[in-house]
Amino acid sequence: MFKSIRWKFITIYFLLVFIAMVIVGVFIVEKFQENLENQITKNMESLIKTLFQISSAISSDDWGKVKDEIKGTVTQLSIDSSEKLYIIYNSKIPDMPEIIAADRSNESNFDNIIGKNAYEYGVLREDIIYNALKGEKIIKNDKVNMIKHLAYPVENEVGQVKGIIYVTSKLNDMHNTLNDSKEILTSATFLALLITVLLGFFIANSITGPIKDVTVKAASMAKGNFDQVVEVKSSDEIGQLASMFNYLTLKLKKTMSEVYREKSKLDTIFKYMADGVIAVNVNGDIIHANIVAMKILNITEEDINIKKYDEVFVNYNPKLTLQYIQRVNRWKGSHLIEIASSVYRVKFASFRNKNNEIGGLIIVLQDVTEQQKLENMRKEFVANVSHELKTPITTIKSYAETLIENGLDNEKLSYQFLDVINSECDRMDRIVKDLLQLSNLDYKQTKWNKTSLCVEELLKDSFFKMKISADEKMQSLNLTIKEEMPNVVGDKDRLEQVILNVISNAIKYTPVSGKIDIFARLDNDNVIITVKDNGIGIPENDIGRIFERFYRVDKARSRELGGTGLGLSIAKQIVEHHGGNIKIRSKYKIGTEVDIILPVQLSTVIQF
Repeated sequence: MFKSIRWKFITIYFLLVFIAMVIVGVFIVEKFQENLENQITKNMESLIKTLFQISSAISSDDWGKVKDEIKGTVTQLSIDSSEKLYIIYNSKIPDMPEIIAADRSNESNFDNIIGKNAYEYGVLREDIIYNALKGEKIIKNDKVNMIKHLAYPVENEVGQVKGIIYVTSKLNDMHNTLNDSKEILTSATFLALLITVLLGFFIANSITGPIKDVTVKAASMAKGNFDQVVEVKSSDEIGQLASMFNYLTLKLKKTMSEVYREKSKLDTIFKYMADGVIAVNVNGDIIHANIVAMKILNITEEDINIKKYDEVFVNYNPKLTLQYIQRVNRWKGSHLIEIASSVYRVKFASFRNKNNEIGGLIIVLQDVTEQQKLENMRKEFVANVSHELKTPITTIKSYAETLIENGLDNEKLSYQFLDVINSECDRMDRIVKDLLQLSNLDYKQTKWNKTSLCVEELLKDSFFKMKISADEKMQSLNLTIKEEMPNVVGDKDRLEQVILNVISNAIKYTPVSGKIDIFARLDNDNVIITVKDNGIGIPENDIGRIFERFYRVDKARSRELGGTGLGLSIAKQIVEHHGGNIKIRSKYKIGTEVDIILPVQLSTVIQF
């Protein structure tokens, strides 16, 4: 670990010197190369100027007439061995610029050059000649053949190019010089780097040595051991570091204890709280979400790192998005959202940073599904009770007013009206009694008289009580008990009320001449009483709500038959208080089956 610090310092020191040397070297080489190339160009241009100065034939308007003079002048020139000079005449033959003169450095091939088409002579560049004949001065480097080309167009008095002075210069010497310079610079760089490494090693040792003790103590602190003290040996920066380390150790020990205590407290709160909590910054990044929130929103730890807050909430309620909140500048509020058939109240408020600026939002998701259901049920219950009581009250009031106005003189009509009033009073009495019974069941105020009951006797009593009602509609009411039934523990009157309610519903909603069968069977430790009819049945969408209070499939028909809409709700609560259950299976316009499931007699009677 300590070596890595030392070598990191040496490496940085090494790299700084290396980069500096490379930059200087590159700059020197580039400048040197630029100067050499400029010097070669100047030499080539100087050669052209010399040619103009010593040759009057060059100034002639028609080089075709003074070829020999130009040739003689060029052959007498003293030219460096690396340079070559060609005089190209722009002849009147299209696409055939003619070489009319060349310096004697080409003497071995001199006779084959003169008079040749410049385009066909391999040393000369066709593109350079072509552009120079248009009046352009061309300077180009041929990096492949290591040759610099200079084509200087010469114009006559009317501005037409009469010919080209073409100079080439070999770049081999320049590149050799540059390579030698690079070798010298490279050697100097390596020597400087070697000295740098040696110096860096000693300097790094002098710095990292005093830090070793601090590093060891810091490693121990990282493992939780805060009882560390560093010896202060000097008053320089290293000594100040040691003093501050000792001070830091004391403060950190105290602070970490407080932080750990608070963190443990917050972690416990976030982990075990029933509500979902999300924290988001002003940029829309989710910075925290507890397990409950991730489960509610169906997101993972990976989603938190990838998704923005607005992506998660825009589909539930756009008013909860950060974009909307920032636009309306309302950083505190509450909204209801629905997720997977559950209802959540989402409360949000801003939090502030150390500069007292809004740093983001804290969002709390509270599951209010049950409260919402209860609220809806309460509203529906109040509406149903109001409606159920309003109808008989309205009837009683209207009949009573009629009697008061002109019905007392007619005795027969008065009795009819009073009979209706009496019937409506009975109806209200049944509703109130049922409501009181439900209230007692809800608040566990019902007094139960539980004894051991014979199922067969209970069913036969109920059967004979409902037989007359079934006969009035010419219905077939049958009771079948195939085996000896064990006793059950229960309140005889309450259980009989359940059975009579179920049979009564079957008779009401089964047409004339219909069939109703009552079965009793034993299934493990339960007695199952089944009432089956071939009546109008219940639509599939209504079966789930059939036990709700005041819920009716056909409200008009139920009232006509005298039902309050509370019977099945009462029956279900009575059966559940006996440790049993009640189930309904039905097909619309085919029939209905109701199972009353009761546990067999136990050694101990359940007290409610």
